[in-house]
Amino acid sequence: QVQLVASGGGSVQDGGSLRLSCAASGYFDSRYCMGWFRQSPGKEREGIASIDSGGGTRYADSVKGRFTISRDIAANTLYLQMNSLKPEDTAMYYCAAVGRVECAYVIDNPYVFGYLGQGTQVTVSS
Repeated sequence: QVQLVASGGGSVQDGGSLRLSCAASGYFDSRYCMGWFRQSPGKEREGIASIDSGGGTRYADSVKGRFTISRDIAANTLYLQMNSLKPEDTAMYYCAAVGRVECAYVIDNPYVFGYLGQGTQVTVSS
């Protein structure tokens, strides 16, 4: 069993910053692709960033240049630095992991993630 525990969400104003963290434990394999997706009520899941075990990253166009994904392999921890936040970034953010899937694939196909964290709410007010 793999556990993913996300933290760091909150409420900020337009243009603010937040940093999300996600601690992985259990039978977590450091070779897994890890990423973040978000979801708002009534909307589809949106993949926003992914990172493979070698540090290769990919971003959705909606967050490119504003968000940075990183991971500490030794600590099994995933991060998402979010800058220049906008009201449309408001959503529940989930960290996730998947094995045996090309990491670049998960941005456009976020439903392939096999392991999901519990979500952390991000609210951006104008």
